[in-house]
Amino acid sequence: MNCRGKTLTLGTNTHLMGILNVTPDSFSDGGDYLDVQRAVAHAKMMVAEGATLIDIGGESSRPGASPVSVDEELARVVPVIQALADAVDVLISVDTYKAEVARYALEAGAHIVNDITALSGDPVMATVVAEMEAGVVLMHMKGTPRTMQQAPHYNDVVSEIRSWLQEKARNAEARGIAGERIIVDPGIGFGKTTEHNLEILKRLSEFRELNKPLLVGTSRKSFIGNILGVPVTDRVEGTAATVCWAITNGADIVRVHDVKANVRAAQMTDALYR
Repeated sequence: MNCRGKTLTLGTNTHLMGILNVTPDSFSDGGDYLDVQRAVAHAKMMVAEGATLIDIGGESSRPGASPVSVDEELARVVPVIQALADAVDVLISVDTYKAEVARYALEAGAHIVNDITALSGDPVMATVVAEMEAGVVLMHMKGTPRTMQQAPHYNDVVSEIRSWLQEKARNAEARGIAGERIIVDPGIGFGKTTEHNLEILKRLSEFRELNKPLLVGTSRKSFIGNILGVPVTDRVEGTAATVCWAITNGADIVRVHDVKANVRAAQMTDALYR
């Protein structure tokens, strides 16, 4: 993949996307990195630990989260991206569904837009991504962060999500986004029960039929806590297990909070699998 002049080589090893939430209310680390210097220092640490992408988000997408204004989101993410762009030599992703935020973030030095609405949250987003030759993550979500966990139902969770992502990828290409810049994400935890999440992971290889790089984000999520009976701060091992499983079932990129532990898990899995 070539995203705004930065290349991401796929297939030889798994890429770790480090999560940097500059929000007061994210489910596991809200408020930890609101200060720009602290946020940049944490990003640098994740890169030193082996992250090859950093995903910066200024609006929480946890279940029940309320939206924030464009101005507030810009104030949170743009200074961090500007400071980070010259400080690290990895790809920077902005986690947003707002086109205006995406444009300013890309101008500030980001390379990828991670859109939890798969370009449906803002009618201008596809144009921004295409014009700026950015990469894009198309993620599946049932409903909105406020409503997504209100009794989500599927007849066949994997088939339905795979078809939905296929349609979104085709629409993105029809709107001018190069096919080789599109990443798909089944959206673990976004409008899914524990059983749905497990089914997605068990059948993850079916998403390879889309012929797009596959991103999987399980880090610290509720289904891990439900299975292990542990709080959000104690889900490193559970996350690592899902990361290893995801890699052996086709994931190209895994999105995580705890980079060091998951880089080691990924490296061992790559040595065995790839």
